[in-house]
Amino acid sequence: MSVQGSLDVSSDGSIKTKRKGTFNSLPGSYTGKGMAVLTSGGDSQGMNAATRAVVRVGLYFGCKVYFIREGYQGMVDGGNYIEEASWSSVSAIIHKGGTIIGSARCKDFREREGRLKAANNLIQKGISNLVIIGGDGSLTGANLFRQEWPSLLDELLTKKDINEEQKSKFGHLNIVGMVGSIDNDFCGTDMTIGTDSALHRIIEAVDAIVSTAMSHQRTFILEVMGRHCGYLALVGALATEADFVFIPEWPADTDWQNKLCRKLTQERLAGQRLNIIIVSEGAIDRNGEPITAEKVREVVVEKLNQDTRITVLGHVQRGGSPSAFDRILGCRMGAEAVMALMEASAESEPCVVSLDGNQAVRLPLMACVKKTQAVAKAMAEKKWDLAVQLRGRSFQRNLETFKMLTRLKPPRTAVEGTVPGVPRERVLQKQETLWGSSGGYTLGIMHAGAPCCGMNAAVRSFVRNCIYRGDKVVAVHDGVEGLVKGNVQEMSWSEVTGWVAQGGAFLGTKRTVPTVDTMPLIAEQLKKFGIEGLLVIGGFEAYHTVLMLTENRSRFAAFCIPMVVIPATISNNVPGTDFSLGCDTALNEITEICDRIRQSAQGTKRRTFIIETMGGYCGYLATLAGLAGGADAAYIFEEPQSIDQLVTDVKHLASKIASGGISRGLVLRNECASENYNTDFIHRLYTEEGRDVFTTRVNVLGHMQQGGSPSPFDRNMGTKMAAKTVEWFVDKLMEEKTFTTPHSSVMLGIVSRQYKFTPVQELKLYTDFDHRIPCQQWWLKIRPLLRILAKHESTYVHENAIAVGVEEQAESIS
Repeated sequence: MSVQGSLDVSSDGSIKTKRKGTFNSLPGSYTGKGMAVLTSGGDSQGMNAATRAVVRVGLYFGCKVYFIREGYQGMVDGGNYIEEASWSSVSAIIHKGGTIIGSARCKDFREREGRLKAANNLIQKGISNLVIIGGDGSLTGANLFRQEWPSLLDELLTKKDINEEQKSKFGHLNIVGMVGSIDNDFCGTDMTIGTDSALHRIIEAVDAIVSTAMSHQRTFILEVMGRHCGYLALVGALATEADFVFIPEWPADTDWQNKLCRKLTQERLAGQRLNIIIVSEGAIDRNGEPITAEKVREVVVEKLNQDTRITVLGHVQRGGSPSAFDRILGCRMGAEAVMALMEASAESEPCVVSLDGNQAVRLPLMACVKKTQAVAKAMAEKKWDLAVQLRGRSFQRNLETFKMLTRLKPPRTAVEGTVPGVPRERVLQKQETLWGSSGGYTLGIMHAGAPCCGMNAAVRSFVRNCIYRGDKVVAVHDGVEGLVKGNVQEMSWSEVTGWVAQGGAFLGTKRTVPTVDTMPLIAEQLKKFGIEGLLVIGGFEAYHTVLMLTENRSRFAAFCIPMVVIPATISNNVPGTDFSLGCDTALNEITEICDRIRQSAQGTKRRTFIIETMGGYCGYLATLAGLAGGADAAYIFEEPQSIDQLVTDVKHLASKIASGGISRGLVLRNECASENYNTDFIHRLYTEEGRDVFTTRVNVLGHMQQGGSPSPFDRNMGTKMAAKTVEWFVDKLMEEKTFTTPHSSVMLGIVSRQYKFTPVQELKLYTDFDHRIPCQQWWLKIRPLLRILAKHESTYVHENAIAVGVEEQAESIS
């Protein structure tokens, strides 16, 4: 991949791009520059977070920032619809769904006369920089507006609506787009703003329906949004263990009715009491005929006589509070959009700020729009493979994983035992596997460390992927202690049914790691059960366990097997990965609790809350929850605090509350941020120093952060990580005979823009074992943004977003 704009930080703290020269990141660097933000098209959760970031980062740079209310209609109508924004005008909005500045469809803007009015309104306010939050239609309209801008100014000058000075000063229009859409239908970004929140609404609905469906042995059909994109339906199906899904990009076969009925019958024969079918509102068959929820219900009732109900989620998916992911995404993308505008010149190509893996990426706006439109064209021409390919590798991987996990006929070992009243030969279906009928390898799976959400999803995916290939899976219960005692059990296909939506760890887990005394016993059990590959899912203990086994291979031949760690801990403190299973669910729990705590003071006197989060010595939860919750400060171990800084923070918060900017303060503290400045000290300090302005309360969240139902992100991540692990095992076992090299014992992590297998022995060099954290942590560069959004004096640290051509975009997480 060729990078078109690489970044360096100069000695004075400013940021240089090789493409555009020096970019000044200091406060007030662009005083007087006019910019505006608008939301257009359908609303989505997270738009307010993005709007808030645009306003506050724009003010940080010294810009005059405006709201354009009601989308393009407000731009055309002008007047009070274009309103100057202040720091306090975006207070207390990050937790709200929808868009506070409104969104509307605008016919006037489609005509040149309407765009002429809009241009005049912008110039009269001194605006020549626009941030547009919307879908591909909104962004296409913005690009047309930019192309016409010079001719519009010429016409306005002719009409004497503007003068020569205004024409010269605002001679070019800079635009930057952010994609706000729950459908995730825009090519060029892994996630659009609002998609994750919509997935939350879907899985909440399905999880609630499951209990009543099971009680009455019903089949439920859920219709979800996605007229032209099946992302919500597909990922929703993966995250809820749906039995069948209908999406527009991959239409059902012409005999889908029979295939569906065989699948539902198979599940019922295996003892399942319910079935879930998810239908995208744009679902079609191979002939292009619509497949509606009602049509599916008729098939199930007529052919199977099952009690079948339909639930249409509709606009529920657009509503509710945004998830932690969407809030953080909105904040990061909003800040990056302002950065792009500050760098822009007359020659700059309009860009859209996107998310690729865990990295901010600027892509050419119209190239992304054209690629998005190419998907629709491919579907219209019934080129289904091309349509799926154009959606991106992530979409392809989701589709492949779903088809594998819900395949019609699992191998013989998939269904074990008997079903009352059903002959065994009807339950078990003999089938050739990838290795032939004799079976494949024996792979072990276990946990180590504290339980967290997403572990069960990973186990289910690993078990079914292995069985699908013809391998045997043996599960170790209760971690290392269970392995020492030989607490090992072979897993079956049906045994992991229903695991995805459950928190905790059904296999059981302990914090115990191997010792000198237990090493021989572990080797003995691995040999006894014939384990040829071992997957350990867990946190720092899992990493430490595999590292110790690897380093003792010379002493124990049983340890000379391929081994993989899937990181799973709410602390997100494992080296070799940007994200761990469980941390997204924990962030959502913390964010939701913070929202409730703040709301508890609604209508009372001014109050500040001190919240203690978990994480050990890792400040990930405190920092990201602080960003998602709109915190005024977040104290962590990685950035030691002085008493002077603490007192300054208190006075800063007091001044914001006293001036009416906010009425409730929020301060987060990581549990191990400081031995001396503990939570009680912070509480007493804020109470004393802020006593004339606000009262203070303290909350220690504790193990609530580990509980709850797994988020869509953790369910999907666990499912796909386990699938990738199986592929890695198969490659290793088929290609190699001995496993003594570092590359046969690895950590599977998400690193920047891709999944990556990294030898655990290599990671040892980048690990602080005393504090159980990586030596380098990506999220630390986000902390200045947290302080800027809280109106602290800080220096913005660029995320090192890279600008790439849409065709050069590297393979995203798949």
